[in-house]
Amino acid sequence: MTEAPGVTVVWTTLFLDLPDDRFDAGVAFWRAATATGLSAPRGDRGQFATLVPPDGDAFLRVQRLPGEPRVHLDLHVDDVDAGAARAVALGATELLRDDHVVLSSPGGFVFCVVPDGGERHRPGPVTGPWGGRSLVDQLALDCPAPLVDVEREFWSALTGWPVAVDPARVLVPLERPDGIPVRLLVQRLGADDPRTRVTGHVDVAAAGPDRDVVVGEHVDLGAVVVERFERWTVMRDPAGLTYCLTGRSPDLPAPRS
Repeated sequence: MTEAPGVTVVWTTLFLDLPDDRFDAGVAFWRAATATGLSAPRGDRGQFATLVPPDGDAFLRVQRLPGEPRVHLDLHVDDVDAGAARAVALGATELLRDDHVVLSSPGGFVFCVVPDGGERHRPGPVTGPWGGRSLVDQLALDCPAPLVDVEREFWSALTGWPVAVDPARVLVPLERPDGIPVRLLVQRLGADDPRTRVTGHVDVAAAGPDRDVVVGEHVDLGAVVVERFERWTVMRDPAGLTYCLTGRSPDLPAPRS
C-alpha cells in the first residue's frame, strides 16, 4: 500500500463504462479476454457488476453508463473523506458524494475515492486459447500537452507514487507498489490530437510470449486492430472501447502477502 499526506491507497479498480446497447457485447468480450466470471448485478438499476478472476482479488468492474464507452479509476483508501479532501486540495473537483466520492482530476479525468474493501492479492496472467499470456495492468491517462505536467503532479501527489522516469518523456509511468493491480501511465498526446481534456484507456500487458498471438486471440473474440506500433497495438473492443495490447510482460512481481 502507499501513503500520501492524508490518504493511503490500498487497491485500485478499473471500471469499464459501457453504453446499454453495447454493454452485453463488451462484457462478454472482457470476460473472455480476462478469463473472468461475472458477479450478480448491483445498483438500483443493476448497472454495476464485477469481473471475478479465477485467482486473487477482483480489480475489473463494469458499469452501464449513457454516452460513449470510457474507463474510470477507483482508488480504494483507508479514509474516504480524507482521500477526497486531499484530492480537492491538489486541484480535483468533487462531482458527487455518497459512501464514495466521485471527482474530476485537474485535467478532467473522472475517478472515484472508495472505501477499502479488503482486496490485497493481485490476480496472475491468463493464458488464451492460442497460448498467448496477458494481464490487464495499466491505465494510460491520455493528456493534451498543456495538461501533462499538472496531471502527472496531481496523480503522483495523490497516490504517493513517484514518477519512475524522466518527466519530459512522452510516456511517464508512476512507480506503483508491489501488489497494486493497476499502474498509472501519463501519456502526452501529439499536437494533432484534438482532445482538450484528459481521457484514459486500458493497457493489457501482452508480451507473453508473443504480442501478435494475443492480438489474434482478441480479434477472434470480436476486437479489431486499429493501428500497430513497435511497442503496442491499438485495439477496439466490440463495445467500441479503445485499448492497447502492449509489449510489457504480464509476469509481474508476486503479489504482496
